[in-house]
Amino acid sequence: MDNKIYTYDSTLRDGSQAEGISFSLDDKLKIAYKLDSLGIDYIEAGNPASNPKDLEFFNLIGSGSLKHAKLVAFGSTHRVGVNVEQDENVISLLRANTPVVAIFGKSWDLHVKDILKTSMKNNLEIIKNTVRYFKQNGKEVIFDAEHFFDGYKHNPAYAIQTLLAAQDAGADWLVLCDTNGGCFTDEISETVRIVKEKTSCRLGIHCHNDCGMGVANSVMAVIAGVNQVQGTVNGFGERCGNANLFNVIANLQIKRGYSCIPSENMENLTNAARYVSELANTAYDERQPYVGGSAFAHKGGMHIDGVHKNPKTFEHTNPETVGNHRRFLMSEVSGRSTILQAIHTVDPLLDKSSSKTKEIMNKIKQLEYEGYQFEGAEASVELLIRKALNKYKPFFSLHQFKVSIDEPCGSKYSSFALVKIDVDGKLEINAAEGEGPVNALDKALRKALEVFYPGLSKVRLTDYKVRVLDSHDATAAKVRVLIESSDGVHKWSTIGVSTDIIEASWRALVDSVEYKLILDTKNTIA
Repeated sequence: MDNKIYTYDSTLRDGSQAEGISFSLDDKLKIAYKLDSLGIDYIEAGNPASNPKDLEFFNLIGSGSLKHAKLVAFGSTHRVGVNVEQDENVISLLRANTPVVAIFGKSWDLHVKDILKTSMKNNLEIIKNTVRYFKQNGKEVIFDAEHFFDGYKHNPAYAIQTLLAAQDAGADWLVLCDTNGGCFTDEISETVRIVKEKTSCRLGIHCHNDCGMGVANSVMAVIAGVNQVQGTVNGFGERCGNANLFNVIANLQIKRGYSCIPSENMENLTNAARYVSELANTAYDERQPYVGGSAFAHKGGMHIDGVHKNPKTFEHTNPETVGNHRRFLMSEVSGRSTILQAIHTVDPLLDKSSSKTKEIMNKIKQLEYEGYQFEGAEASVELLIRKALNKYKPFFSLHQFKVSIDEPCGSKYSSFALVKIDVDGKLEINAAEGEGPVNALDKALRKALEVFYPGLSKVRLTDYKVRVLDSHDATAAKVRVLIESSDGVHKWSTIGVSTDIIEASWRALVDSVEYKLILDTKNTIA
């Protein structure tokens, strides 16, 4: 049995329909090349009739620029009452000049009657005419049977007729769509088996995730016999999203032995997922299977101890297979082994029975009781350990800082910060404006320190989170600030806690700067 499953990514079309996501033309080009390098077979890049950006994309990317993937232009069957060769949507699809076109047509009689407002017989002719026209123009044609599973539930005979109409006209693929995302796995697999008996064309699956079943339904459709699976990176899509294509690929290739992408590219899945999320300017879903930051993160002491002894005890697969990595989270429940592992990054010779190890563990537990949460702030943990082991030398000391907040008065800068620091007896005073007090403070601190440490010019804050603790205290509540920083090569997180949000932010900022300076010192020594 052929174990090849063709992968079809629709992030650039379905994904861009997600709330809060809008890809620029440059974003779309970058994503297309990233997916191509991963070994995706088909990249659906948009509807050239829907907007000028999609049409320009097809003009820019040109034929032959992708090394592996086939580029797909997406559109509908021709309109009711318009000849196929005169339909503007059809003309735009031809102008896109892609080797493949994906045509969606109605397979649910409800849509034929209430949306197209035409006869069921005429809908079949529309499907035939459109598919045949593109085949006559030398295209590989993928027929997306929109709402197929709902159509099959309500009128199975007619839903099958729509597939046969496309097949008889020469379609290369028949894709069964769970457009409303409301099906369960048993419905999907049983319907796919029936369709395979009644058709001879290659089949695909396109699932939405409205019941949280998108990945499961896609996998079950493959097991039932489809040869193509459609989805989006990170599950982006309208409403609750589409099937997460990378989760589907990992499940099929690692767990079931199918071949979805070249095996050597599997380790690039996590990087590609993060890359697309960054271009989409969305918070990355760290809890998604396989490629999320939490997918192989262990916190409970018993779990951590088990993984240290044998990773199979609490991990269903090797994280490196998909380019991810194992993490042991620092917390009051994580046990000595995790803290000892962190200590060994500073002092490899210290053992778990050492008084210093107990002191550090007690310190972490006390700080977590006070509101710190070190599992997401590894850099602050290292600084805490260095201080406890007397392996820390301050790079600067603060004399004072001041922050003022004014009405914007037409300016984007609403805050002003002044910082006075001491580096080896030399004083430096600097000030900066910012879009809020924390931004102003960050700028002022780095401006002052860059005089002594030019490497800080590469550092930028990539994320800033505030969590209110003890909300019953209202505005007097303690807050926890988590800052994520990057210098373009490394990424690290730091934390600060205080009843004063500026003070909490300052503590996290100082840890971030000092950790970067420690990194630079390590690299210099190396």
